Amino acid sequence: MTLTTRTLGSLSCQIYDQLPDQTKPELIAVVSHGFGAPGDDLVPLGPEILRRSSDLASKVQFVFPAAPLSLLEMGIPGGRAWWMLDVAALNAAIASGTIRDQRNETPEGLVEAGQQFRDMLDALLQDAGLPLSRCVLAGFSQGSMVSTEVALQLPEPPAALTIWSGTLLCEQRWGSLAEQSTRFPIQQSHGKQDPILPFEGAIWLKEMLEQREFSIDFTEFMGPHTIPEPALEKFGSLLADLTSSL
Repeated sequence: MTLTTRTLGSLSCQIYDQLPDQTKPELIAVVSHGFGAPGDDLVPLGPEILRRSSDLASKVQFVFPAAPLSLLEMGIPGGRAWWMLDVAALNAAIASGTIRDQRNETPEGLVEAGQQFRDMLDALLQDAGLPLSRCVLAGFSQGSMVSTEVALQLPEPPAALTIWSGTLLCEQRWGSLAEQSTRFPIQQSHGKQDPILPFEGAIWLKEMLEQREFSIDFTEFMGPHTIPEPALEKFGSLLADLTSSL
């Protein structure tokens, strides 16, 4: 079992696997954290998934990139962001119960974050000697949005995309990218009691992708802004299915 830190492109990444020495992975899962979390926030998912599916231990490597922006000046020591948010507006929406409709928004910094993510991904796969078809992109909240931004623009499809508690941004642009993209499997989960990214936004994203003939495995649950047990189970099963087909 190893956990190492490497800089890939401009991003610091935690890399976790249980591969035998000198063994290259057969599949890589890039798992990206949400706004305000530290870069290693989702690292525990690696050992948890391998504990459940021991057959993956000799095949899968998990990579956890830290978002490029520090939130220290916002009073969140160790917190990172893919792009900045208007936290006051977010808190006001939560307090009032207002549905945040971001379908027509392209957040400032999204495109730049996507390019940094893509540079990281290119360096990672070049080092591993693997094609994009051996890479799963997964993310939570803001991490799922940057993963979606990148996945829809790749020159060849990834193995899959997993969206935990995401939402639909820049609908016209993402819709155009989705129409041009080669289709790939997508997992999505969202809580019906999510106060941060309302359930409606997840449905809008699901419908946009389905209209472009993407296949969506959607998990809804009665809960808040989190990754539920059923979604984690499905993610492990997805990795197992992908490695068994190699």
